[in-house]
Amino acid sequence: MGQPAIPPTPTSASVAGKTAIITGGNTGIGYEVARQLLVLKVSRIIIAVRSTNKGQEAVASLRALPEVKKANPIATIEFFHLDLDDSQSGVEFAKRVRAEVPELHLLICNGGINLMSYETSKSGHERVMQVNCYTHFLVTLELLPLLRATAVKCGEPSRLTFVGSNNQNFNMLAKNALKDSETVIEHYDNKQTYSGLQRYAESKFVVHAFVQRLASIVPSSELIVNDPCPGLVATKFDSGLPFWLKPFMYVLRKLMARTVDEGARTIIYAAVVAGQQTHGKFLQSNKVDPGAPIFQEKAGQTFVERLWKDTITEASKYDAELQSFA
Repeated sequence: MGQPAIPPTPTSASVAGKTAIITGGNTGIGYEVARQLLVLKVSRIIIAVRSTNKGQEAVASLRALPEVKKANPIATIEFFHLDLDDSQSGVEFAKRVRAEVPELHLLICNGGINLMSYETSKSGHERVMQVNCYTHFLVTLELLPLLRATAVKCGEPSRLTFVGSNNQNFNMLAKNALKDSETVIEHYDNKQTYSGLQRYAESKFVVHAFVQRLASIVPSSELIVNDPCPGLVATKFDSGLPFWLKPFMYVLRKLMARTVDEGARTIIYAAVVAGQQTHGKFLQSNKVDPGAPIFQEKAGQTFVERLWKDTITEASKYDAELQSFA
């Protein structure tokens, strides 16, 4: 019983001389990804989180790790403020990155939430979609020129990795079809389409749709974008679940969950090891996976196009220059 084993990261893998950003890097898989990048000798890593205290604590904790002191004692480890609940914060974060980071080799979009009840973000949208998708998409578009310029300068593709999930298969698009009269964002803002048990899955469906569309406009020689699933991992991500579901998930994780180290290795594989064949792809257990079956249908591809259009329209409200992606 369990999930396929995740092999150790190849000893030849290295990110020496490179700069990485990871959102939500203060805890769980995000923190472990940061730790592993430091062991792989990343030169500069930026932990992007909302809480100043938690961000600074994560930086101090990473610096104090014996394996980091041994493998990478001169690494630059920093905290940048980013509130994924707020699109404007995404714009300000990207502005700071462009001003202070001359080269960006890896951007790992890891931060995420799972809520059982409907909540509204600071930007006025359904909160799970805002945090897991919209602000990450905005930051990606803002930093895309920097990622591409870094690739040209260094002679190898930069990396953009979203933490995905096989739960995308449980999206509700077939049950709650997107209407011609509404945008994708309006669809998910509608409380009638909300299911606390499925919204996280839907957010990861949206992530993979965005990854596919972005890959179609950026060559893999400049940027490799993908979304790996870390699998069921022994983290505290279930804290928001209803009380009646927690015992089931506790037992399931005890029986089947990967360690945080293993889960993080799937992200490291996608962001450091995997090649151009993963561009625009969903990965499961370090292998390319087709993702939700609906993406092979016309309805899925129509959704991809509408999401892109609506994402650009929404992002352009915060930065008019992003309209150039339309």
